[in-house]
Amino acid sequence: MEQLATRLGLRTNPAIFFWSAGLMLLFLVLLLLFPDPIGEAFGTGREWIVTNLGWFFILGVSSWLAFLIWVAVSKYGQIRLGGQDSKPAYGNLSWFAMLFAGGIGTVLMFWGVAEPISHFGTPPRDVEPYSVAAAEDAMAFSLYHLSLHTWAIFTLPGLAFAYFIYRHKLPMRVSSVFYPFLKERIHGPIGKAIDVFAVLGTLFGLAVSLGLGTSQINAGLSELLGWPDAVWPKVLIITVLTAVAVTSIVAGLDKGIKRLSNLNIGMAVALMLFVLFAGETVFLLRQVIESAGIYATNIVPLSFWNDAMARYTDEGGWGWQGGWTVFYWAWTVTWSPFMGVFLARISRGRTIREFVLGVLVAPSLFTLVWFAIFGWSAMELDGIGGDGGSISAAVAESVPLAMFEFFENFPATTLVQGLAVVIVALFFATSADSAALVIDILCVGDGDESPVRQRVFWGVSMGALAALLIVLGGDSGLEALQQVITVIGLPIFILVFAMLFALLKALLEEKDGFLSPELPGADPASDTDEADRRSPATSGD
Repeated sequence: MEQLATRLGLRTNPAIFFWSAGLMLLFLVLLLLFPDPIGEAFGTGREWIVTNLGWFFILGVSSWLAFLIWVAVSKYGQIRLGGQDSKPAYGNLSWFAMLFAGGIGTVLMFWGVAEPISHFGTPPRDVEPYSVAAAEDAMAFSLYHLSLHTWAIFTLPGLAFAYFIYRHKLPMRVSSVFYPFLKERIHGPIGKAIDVFAVLGTLFGLAVSLGLGTSQINAGLSELLGWPDAVWPKVLIITVLTAVAVTSIVAGLDKGIKRLSNLNIGMAVALMLFVLFAGETVFLLRQVIESAGIYATNIVPLSFWNDAMARYTDEGGWGWQGGWTVFYWAWTVTWSPFMGVFLARISRGRTIREFVLGVLVAPSLFTLVWFAIFGWSAMELDGIGGDGGSISAAVAESVPLAMFEFFENFPATTLVQGLAVVIVALFFATSADSAALVIDILCVGDGDESPVRQRVFWGVSMGALAALLIVLGGDSGLEALQQVITVIGLPIFILVFAMLFALLKALLEEKDGFLSPELPGADPASDTDEADRRSPATSGD
């Protein structure tokens, strides 16, 4: 494998790269040859997981959030991610902006209107649809799904990566987190198997996200240009987004990702301010404050609500929560290796307390403001106390249509809808760009520049996987993507849960001096194990 990597001009860990690439290509071939059996297998797997292990997802994420809060307020919160004299590489404002670019934009654009309206018309609990109580419940569930709990899923692996990479000088790989249990075996077959597994899970999670974004872009183009809502237009959109991402990859990190991220942030904030000032401004400002109270009141009971009584209702089984909360946690956790590495890279020099509170609180506050403005504006337009309106009808027809039907109620409709399409497209192109970089880092083991061809390979692979998942889903679209991500998400979820115990063990052992102290001046991403040696890069990359 090392000889092949050298001939191809790669600078990577050959075992991790070739096993990850080979297994991914094998799945793509099987998906092309046997789409129906594979689709049925994912459907059956999702049904079993939701029925038997949905409680595990609910309990798990709430436990992670509680653990992170404890670590932040405990004496371990003073530990610095790096040397005790390390200083943060970025100021607070720049750091918060990168948090936004890394993990919020894609999700908020897709669900900012769709989720509150969905719960408003079809309440999760026993309240009257379209009533005031239904609106308040809709906001509570939306914030539960996309605020502190979502960011806990990103924060836990991010903290674990940063701790072991910067404080204990281990490679920038998922296997490094398990050093307290595996010791030097992280450099052997077990460690490499963990890394291959993490790479494949990340690829699938990001491919599903790309598929969801494609559905929303296609819905917007249908509104603007009359495009058909079919499989092949979506495949064409994925092809274009992948081409944009590859172009950004070739341009390099500073020129590519940075420019796209800055453009995304500015356009998204401008869109939010437009909705605020073109809509019921005073009502929305009041709801920003009131929504904070709704969230604070409901976060604890919702954190442990399992919809256990659904078996005695008309829905039966796991009821509403199986298609929402369990899907969210399974989907989000597949992003966690990607987001964990991203957060670790931008957070060296911060204390554990600064890291946890910053990553949990700042994005959650922005999410609250976003949902208060978009969600309450949509529900007010749809008719609180009425029988539902055009936005509810659009969500019932197709979730990706929600945002575009919402903008039908504002001035300059076509312009704003077009802007929304561009924002969604750029968000997903940026995510694909960043993801290709992070997947490459997980294979290489450090943050140094690698040959462009490696990142291009992962970017193209992600687009191909997303396109095939769209073809597999056919007209069912979102449901098929939910099935895939729930199945893929379970083993990644178990892996991240294990990170909690590895990090806890390391913190306790640091107190007793059992773990090796950091080595002054050592390379935080060095990997001296003979079996883990990387192939040299070719000149000119």
